[in-house]
Amino acid sequence: MQNKDDMNQAAPITLKCKICGGDIFNDYLAGASVCAHCGNRWSIEDLIPDYSKYSRIITGINKARDTLNTASTVAATNEANLMYRTAISECGKINDAVSADLLKICNEGREEAGRLASYIRGKDNMRRASYDSAVDEFKKIPGYKDSDSLIEQCKAKIIEERRKGIPWAVVFSLILPAILAIFLKEKLGMPLGAVIPIFLVCSAGLGYVLYRGGIPSIIIKIISFLCAAPLILFMILAYVFHIGVVPSAIIAVGIPIVLFVLFAILTEQKN
Repeated sequence: MQNKDDMNQAAPITLKCKICGGDIFNDYLAGASVCAHCGNRWSIEDLIPDYSKYSRIITGINKARDTLNTASTVAATNEANLMYRTAISECGKINDAVSADLLKICNEGREEAGRLASYIRGKDNMRRASYDSAVDEFKKIPGYKDSDSLIEQCKAKIIEERRKGIPWAVVFSLILPAILAIFLKEKLGMPLGAVIPIFLVCSAGLGYVLYRGGIPSIIIKIISFLCAAPLILFMILAYVFHIGVVPSAIIAVGIPIVLFVLFAILTEQKN
């Protein structure tokens, strides 16, 4: 008895045309046999005995192909993929040359489902302006449909978005280094001649990370935003009103927390 590996390697059925002697191509999904040379057609049931036993598999493959041809969501491609897997399982129960041909069609269909899923995910990411993620998806399917041109479009959008974000990148790149500089100057007593280069180097590094984007950039922006208000308040208290460093730090951190708690309480009362 053939095992699955033997079936995967089985040669497809080859028949010769009775009119011209050319090779006959079996279009299983259309239920027809066609001469590749003269174009004559026959019903596939006339050439392959017991062809009806494959009808369930062929029906499943046709349904999977129709689903894939109209698929516009990843869920639809997954559904088609599942149908192909079911057909593959049915082919394994028969283990002959015809089922080997059908198995090849199923494997090609599953590959197409995977490519289409990546393409749809890439398009969805483009619509959400997640261009880096879109590029990652399109790179999985080089040469598929217009994926190559979409990669170039995404790269152009990435550069455009980065240029637009330069002012904000500069602003956010200053906050955390400023906190570090204040700590080094006030708590460790480092001279300005050493603090300023550290501040500039850190700002340049963060600015580059922010310009490149991605998860590290998001984390830096969140932390910087949370630190911005206390930092500004601290600088006003310490350097404008000349309040001590420790009291200024306590007030700068405490006031935003108090305001946040009050806002949460008032919101809850209204609800």
